[in-house]
Amino acid sequence: MDTATVGEWSRFLVGGAIAAFVVSWLAYSAANRYALRARRAAVAGREPVLAGGAAPPAAVDAPQFAPDGVAGAARMASIGFSVAVLATSLLAAGVVARAVSVSRPPWGNMYEFSITATLVAAITFLLVARTTVGRAVAVWVLLVLFGTLSVAVTVLYLPPGPLVPALRSYWLTLHVGAGVLAFGLFTVAAVVSALQIIAERAQRRGATGGLTGSLPSAATLDKVSYRLIAVAFPVWTVGPLILGAIWAEAAWGRYWGWDPKEVWALITWLAYAAFLHARATAGWKGTKASVVSLIAYGTVLFSYFGVNIVLTGLHSYGGL
Repeated sequence: MDTATVGEWSRFLVGGAIAAFVVSWLAYSAANRYALRARRAAVAGREPVLAGGAAPPAAVDAPQFAPDGVAGAARMASIGFSVAVLATSLLAAGVVARAVSVSRPPWGNMYEFSITATLVAAITFLLVARTTVGRAVAVWVLLVLFGTLSVAVTVLYLPPGPLVPALRSYWLTLHVGAGVLAFGLFTVAAVVSALQIIAERAQRRGATGGLTGSLPSAATLDKVSYRLIAVAFPVWTVGPLILGAIWAEAAWGRYWGWDPKEVWALITWLAYAAFLHARATAGWKGTKASVVSLIAYGTVLFSYFGVNIVLTGLHSYGGL
């Protein structure tokens, strides 16, 4: 089988992953609706009785809806998880096929970087998907995964081809590979941070329905976001910054040259360093910390899209 055929199979597998992520998203959406119905029934069951000893109508219906809601939520979440595993497996096969078709690590352009970073995010999600937090954030993480892959295959796609001469180095595996890993972790952390803000505002208002009805506590989401960033930050430090500087010296004879990609990689590092510093020294938690996390993720997105598409420099290898 020639490399062009393997490349087409890669694209087919990534397309299958997109379809499977949509099915998983639908299943988790149904699970959230069941869980919300069960929670409302449980709350209604705790309402005080009316004058004369009569129970309010919602309380009368609560026993029959709560068990159905809990069972339905568990069943649909199980289906969603199984399909998410299938989707991740298809995506992994697609990434591997892409690597085989180009005979190198699959992150030499924006399309390859996107599908590989999405794979990292999908694996990260699967690691927590069986927990209460994982089930609660599943709908939103899966939506991001689906959206990223959709943009990759429709806007960023490039057929398999050789690298530009500047990227033909073993440093590509280490430097860009670490960036892919950190990007995937930062993406999941950003989704959790956004949901943390929503959950905290809902708790302040005492709201229990709609979107917020299926979310865990704001404090729990805050901890998950922090742990993801705490893992991703040293990866970003070593990969895009330290290894990038070493590769720059080997390729261009200097460790730092104020290239747009270098500058924005540093800005991202400073933004996440500010997040971790604020938590460690000033005790920032909750919405304040989540806002900083989202601002930091905005620098990640600009470093990826803005620098590759809008700005020009020595790192303009996006393929567009």
